[in-house]
Amino acid sequence: MLGGMEGDLQKTLGRNLRRYREERGLSQEAFADVLGVHRTYMGGVERGERNLTLKSVERIAVSIEIDALELLRKH
Repeated sequence: MLGGMEGDLQKTLGRNLRRYREERGLSQEAFADVLGVHRTYMGGVERGERNLTLKSVERIAVSIEIDALELLRKH
């Protein structure tokens, strides 16, 4: 069924958020402030360790004005 894909979406989301943050020259702490979350939580998201709800993904996407599906797309 899913096989080795478990956690892939979390990692993709984390990589995309890290790329977005770095392209804007934001520190993890500054980016966490923009999103209204704690820096350590943001670190876990970027490392693909956090299992976000769809609502959380949508909220992040709205905060940074990007399509939620774009955050989940492999690049």
